[in-house]
This record gives sequence, structure tokens and C-alpha cells, in this order.
Amino acid sequence: MDIGNIRKDFADHPPLERADLHDDPIRQFERWFSEALASGIAEANGFVLSTVSADGQPSQRAVLLKYFDADGFVFYTNYDSRKAQEIAANPRVSMHFPWFALQRQVKIEGSVEKVSREQTLKYFLSRPKGSQLGAWTSPQSQVISSRQLLMQQWERMKTKFAHGDIPLPDFWGGYRIRPHAIEYWQGQPNRLHDRFLYTLSDSGWTIDRLAP
Repeated sequence: MDIGNIRKDFADHPPLERADLHDDPIRQFERWFSEALASGIAEANGFVLSTVSADGQPSQRAVLLKYFDADGFVFYTNYDSRKAQEIAANPRVSMHFPWFALQRQVKIEGSVEKVSREQTLKYFLSRPKGSQLGAWTSPQSQVISSRQLLMQQWERMKTKFAHGDIPLPDFWGGYRIRPHAIEYWQGQPNRLHDRFLYTLSDSGWTIDRLAP
């Protein structure tokens, strides 16, 4: 299928200038993230997480950002999942926010570490009960023979935890991505997009404009 004629020019937003950017990339992310939320786009906190296995095979999946501050960006998952296994082998990852409706993208590169058990527990207890049960039900990334078996496990977990609080699984928790590079991309006409890269060094963050 030839889809080479699918294209859209970017003409709805003014150019992005260095003066428009906050010196702190996290503050800049907060600014753009708030604008993404206010725009009403679906899953503004959704991003593509890229990991690389020990043998060099990259893989991606959609993940939800649950917290961010000056120390980095936090998400939660099963510690037995493929992403967790690849993080254990190679903690260097990238995350990508594709805010196409705003003609914006944010790419973040960094290293991963686990968050504290206390922080994980606080978030786990804030989840809906169904999501808590889902964490116990799914052997994430493992081969299963049918959805029926998955739903049978779901029913077992519902029965097991029918009374009282659902405990935090020891195989489930949070990761923090500590960034060392963050790129902000704003679409512009004629594919002459605006790109600015924040790079972390011992002296702090530097900002460079990149060619589109």
C-alpha cells in the first residue's frame, strides 16, 4: 500500500523561540503538560516507553505517567514484565509524548531506578479496586493460553480479596526516569519544525536549537 501522499502541513502555531522556554526543562514540561491537559486531548499523560534488551533489541509500549518533579518521571508496572526485565539489563531508556493534536512532541532520555516501597504503596492504595485486582491477576508479558484463564484468575482474586484492603503485590511497583536529555518539538510549516534540546552536564542544563 502506497501511503506516501498522506501528509499534513503544520501551520497552526507560532514559531517556538528560545525566549519562550523555561531554563529548567522540568518546569517547561509542566507548562506544556498543563496545556496538553487543558486542550482536552485523550491520555495527555500517555507516553511511549522504549527499552533495550541485553542483546540490543529495542521494544516500545504505551505507559501512563503518574508523577513528575525535579527528580524525574514516575510510572508503575509489574516487576516481572518484559519492560522490567529489560530495565534490569539496561537501565537507559527513552520516553516520548506524542501530542500530535497540538503539533508537539517531547522526547526524554534518562536512566531508571525503582521508587521507594512507600511511594508505591501510596499510589497503589489510590487506584480503583479493579486496577488493584488487575495487578494481582495478570502475569504481565507472559504467554497465556486464553482470556478465559485470565478471567478465572480474576474471579479467584476477587474472592481472595473480597474483604478488607487489597495488599500491594511484591512484584509490582514504580520506576523513576531521571532525565539527562529532554527535547521539545513544535510543528511548523514546510517541515521546518522547531526543536530545542536540553542536555544535563555537571554544570547544569544547556539548551540548543536543533535543525528539523
